[in-house]
Amino acid sequence: MSVQWFPGHMMKAVRMMEENIRLADCVLCVLDARIPRSCLNPDFDAVFGSKPIVYLLNKADLADPAETEQWRRALGIERTTALSATANRAVKDVTRLVETACRAKMEAKRAKGITYVPRAMVTGVPNTGKSTVINMLCGKGKTITGDRPGVTKGKQWVRVDGVVDLLDTPGTLPKRIDDETAGVHLAIVGSVRDEVTDTADLAVRLIRELTSDFPGTLSARYGIEESEDAFESLRGIARSRGFLLRGGEFDWERAAAALLDDFRKGRLGRITLEKAQCSITKETFPNTP
Repeated sequence: MSVQWFPGHMMKAVRMMEENIRLADCVLCVLDARIPRSCLNPDFDAVFGSKPIVYLLNKADLADPAETEQWRRALGIERTTALSATANRAVKDVTRLVETACRAKMEAKRAKGITYVPRAMVTGVPNTGKSTVINMLCGKGKTITGDRPGVTKGKQWVRVDGVVDLLDTPGTLPKRIDDETAGVHLAIVGSVRDEVTDTADLAVRLIRELTSDFPGTLSARYGIEESEDAFESLRGIARSRGFLLRGGEFDWERAAAALLDDFRKGRLGRITLEKAQCSITKETFPNTP
C-alpha cells in the first residue's frame, strides 16, 4: 500500500501548532476510539513538551464499549473520556478534565484575584472528528467540518460556556509510520485519503482482522460463509451485493468500498481493532498510569 503520508498542508499544520502551543495550557488529543494507538502522532511529543494532555476517545458509539472503558482506564480516567461528538452529552466531562489538567495555573491566578479561562489546543490525526467535537462543546457550528480528512484550515479560538478556550488545528499524520498495522488501521477508518490507498488491499486486510478477531461479523452482515482466504470472502461480498462487471466478473473495487463504508459507519457492529492491553506502552502513551 503506497501512501503520501505527509503532504505540504500537514507541514503547515505542524508549524501552526509549534507557533501556538505556548498560548495553550493543555492539549485535547482526539483519538478514534476504534484505533486509539494508531491515532497517536509521535511527532507531537516534541511540539507539546510538558503540556498536560487530555485524551478524548471519539466515535465511541462505533467502538466496543467494554474495550473503550479499558482504554479509559489504561490512559487514566482522570484525563480521559469517551464520547460520540454528535451526541451532545460530554460537554461537562471535557471541561472538567481541562480544568483538572490546568488546575495549578488556575489556582495560582485565583490567588491573585484573577479569574482565568484555560486554553486548550485540540489535535489529532485527520478524520477523528476534532472540529465536530468543538462544535459539540460550543453548541454552535463555529468551526469548519466535513466527512473527509483535511478540511480544517487556519487558526480558530472559540470559547466553551465561558470556561474553556479551544484552538482547533488541522488533522496531521506522522511524517513517517514505521508500524504497518498502524498505517493500515488509519487508512481503514478514513484518516488517510482513499485516493492514495489501494481500496481492495485495505478491504482484504480488514477482512483478515474481522475473520480472526470478530468471527461471524461478515456472515451476519452479508450472509456469506467466512473463509480463511480473505479474497474469497471479498468475492462473497461482491456476489451477495450483486457487484458485477461486464462479462460477469466480480467488481472487487466496489465490494471493497462497500465493506470499508460499512465498517466506518458502524454497520458491522461496534468494533475496536486495537485492544488497550496490547497497545499501551510508555513509548506510545507517555505518562500513562
